[in-house]
Amino acid sequence: MREAGSDLEYRVEIGFWDAVRGAVKKITITRLDSCPKCHGTGAEGNSQQVCPECGGTGQTTRASGNMRFNMSCPRCGGTGRLRTMCRNCRGEGRVSRTETLDIRIPAGVNTGSRVRVAGKGNAGTLCTPPGDLYIVLDVQPHPYFERRADDIYTRVPITVSEAALGAKIEVPTIDGRAMLRVPPASSSGRQLRLREKGVPSVKAPGKRGDQYVELQVVVPDAVDERVRKLLKELTELAPEDPRRDLFSRAGV
Repeated sequence: MREAGSDLEYRVEIGFWDAVRGAVKKITITRLDSCPKCHGTGAEGNSQQVCPECGGTGQTTRASGNMRFNMSCPRCGGTGRLRTMCRNCRGEGRVSRTETLDIRIPAGVNTGSRVRVAGKGNAGTLCTPPGDLYIVLDVQPHPYFERRADDIYTRVPITVSEAALGAKIEVPTIDGRAMLRVPPASSSGRQLRLREKGVPSVKAPGKRGDQYVELQVVVPDAVDERVRKLLKELTELAPEDPRRDLFSRAGV
């Protein structure tokens, strides 16, 4: 009986940078491949002969009352040929084989992405086409860059003066260093966007996500007397109370 080849699925773990930039990974799989001795026919040598029962069609006609219907030939199993069974594959036309493959991982894949390798699934029986191989990816996280879909999220510390006055600072991106303009009067938690500094898109080739930078204002250590004095002067010069409306908003 002929049986089409089935698909195979393997899970593979890759690093953050391999997912972002793309890579070629070697993997070893075990699959059913065409029998090398009978070349997938399931028969030894040239032993195949036309089945006299069905005349090589693989189908026979049966009658039941006034009804006639076709069915798979019981003598040849629907193959249309009589054969001497291949002893290497026991007539199935395929054998188990371990194989090492080079798999190209495109840039921008993420956990759950599937990479298809055509024709590398299980071989079918009796020379029927093989299935495909699907590589399902698990991407390791990065200790600094947080990925959400095609966007990258980071946190960057800034000084009180940079937050108050604004500044141009260097920030890490997956492409290296980039300049970011911090607007004046920026508070902790403010999020700024670097356009097209995210991950290349698999679904929309040629496009990229963005990088979102969250500012974290670092308060200076007031151990030094001069620092304490400057902070007190700042309080006198800018006496605004940031909690002025807090209780009314809370309704207490």
